[in-house]
Amino acid sequence: MAEHSFLPIIIAYYSLFCCSSFESGSTIMSNNVVEAHSSVPCNSTDRGPVVPTTPLVSFLETLQETALQAYGHKGFDPKLYVDLSLKQNLSTTIVAFEKLPRTENGSVSGHDLNGFIEKYLNGVGKDLVYAEPVDFVAEPKGFLPKVKNPEVRAWALEVHSLWKNLSRKVSGGVKERPDFHTLLPLKYPVMIPGSRFREVYYWDSYWVIRGLLASKMYETAKGIVYNLLSLIDEFGYVLNGARAYYTNRSQPPLLSSMVLDIYDRTGDKDLIEKALPALLKEHDFWNSGIHKVIVRDAKGSLHTLNRYYAMWNKPRPESSTIDSEIASKLSNTCEKRKLYRELASTAESGWDFSTRWMRNGADLASLATTSIIPVDLNAFILKMELDITSLAHVIGDNKIAARFMEASEARKKAMNSIFWNLEMGQWLDYWLSNFDACKDTYTWNASSQNQKLYASNFVPLWIQLFNSDVKVVDEVLRSLQNSGLLRPAGIATSLTNSGQQWDFPNGWAPLQHMIVEGLVRSRSAEARSIAEDIAVKWIRTNYVAFKKTGNMHEKYNVEKCGDFGGGGEYVPQTGFGWSNGVVLAFLEEFGWPQELKLDCP
Repeated sequence: MAEHSFLPIIIAYYSLFCCSSFESGSTIMSNNVVEAHSSVPCNSTDRGPVVPTTPLVSFLETLQETALQAYGHKGFDPKLYVDLSLKQNLSTTIVAFEKLPRTENGSVSGHDLNGFIEKYLNGVGKDLVYAEPVDFVAEPKGFLPKVKNPEVRAWALEVHSLWKNLSRKVSGGVKERPDFHTLLPLKYPVMIPGSRFREVYYWDSYWVIRGLLASKMYETAKGIVYNLLSLIDEFGYVLNGARAYYTNRSQPPLLSSMVLDIYDRTGDKDLIEKALPALLKEHDFWNSGIHKVIVRDAKGSLHTLNRYYAMWNKPRPESSTIDSEIASKLSNTCEKRKLYRELASTAESGWDFSTRWMRNGADLASLATTSIIPVDLNAFILKMELDITSLAHVIGDNKIAARFMEASEARKKAMNSIFWNLEMGQWLDYWLSNFDACKDTYTWNASSQNQKLYASNFVPLWIQLFNSDVKVVDEVLRSLQNSGLLRPAGIATSLTNSGQQWDFPNGWAPLQHMIVEGLVRSRSAEARSIAEDIAVKWIRTNYVAFKKTGNMHEKYNVEKCGDFGGGGEYVPQTGFGWSNGVVLAFLEEFGWPQELKLDCP
């Protein structure tokens, strides 16, 4: 794939896309990077840039739709079809596809489609090959020294060994013919999450790296970071995942945290030198154009915060048939485009899906993620600013360090002004009333804070500027204890049982880790005690589920120790990168005493 950056063009066109009305058929293109809405004129609230996909992705979406007609819904996974790669060039493949026999309604028989796929396409995962991690040893020196219980140590070594199962590298064929693949040609080996997720993902990688650091696998961790840095070099931001169909959105920005944590273990200044320019570019991406929101607080002060906003207004290619079905209840083409942008923006948040983003918790078509300023996104960007400050100090760039320390102080003030709810003792997402993507400034209103309980309300505690404040820690700790989110097997994502996977009763490894680590870093003895209790419950449920199923799972049911989670648009997945990483990180932090039982109480 030729090197190019979408970022300058995207930023340059933000205001144009935000505030212009498009006539029927109008298109603005620059090197096929950004395009306007298609031929039907729209006056809906869907505004913003669109990063076009590749011809191969478009064809595979058509194949996905044809496969759903041929095979039916049962066991159907739309992502499988956009992960296929070509055996021959695309034009030849399309000609053969168009010659397939069809019924009167245009469908293809399963038999004929099977034959076509076998002849013209490679199976999923064929463009990734196993890569033996260069720094894996069966029992690393100094591995989890606080773990005294032999049963726990034996299991921890099993989890450690799963890095070998998840390690891959991009095949040579992808680099030779990138146009035959949706997989992007990354240079270094990767850790995939597991199961249907056959490529590297952005925010998953942070907790994978935390586990790799506990496993003393520093070179593997650095390789993951160098891959993500290469995406910034090419696209201007880290993609949701390393696929051609993910170029229209990012994910929670945690790359600076990966760099800082690796540096803290290795002292590798060269990594900082290589990473810092890319981190500055990523910060610009999140703080420019449509991601940026200005709010005037109750005292009249202006604050800049950020939101998720995907550069896409069509069905997500990896879920195209699902998104089209969700939008089918909408008769207006313009409103469908708006919904498609909301679906992609929610995927950018990592919380796909949750009532947190919905105006009506019973209706996924009511997603309004772009109308929300999220607590956790701004906590991540605050951490990015603090991380960049620290990294710049390490290499002696005091000018950048001063600039980002000032930015972090402004963001902390903004978060306290817009998100903090003193009565609840939590930071609350803020809904933008009378949503208009072109509005210059919004005026803060207390009623626009979302007072529903979500684990994300406590994520700012992970950030040093908050967990170092004794008064804040005490208030947040009381709030967490009284929230109802602390359950028998971990922290619930929400208190709403909607059937969506980022809701009750599911618990997710990243949320457990951020809240627990924030409590630990506060240096409060009481906070550490509660953190350890949460970690013990989480470790137990992971262990018992592993012993029952032989797998680590993507998510867990926090209502019952040893049960994995469910819900959402795909079946529960195993593997699993961030779950492995958080278990190892917890065992590294807390250990496990000889006498403490590991089974469910």
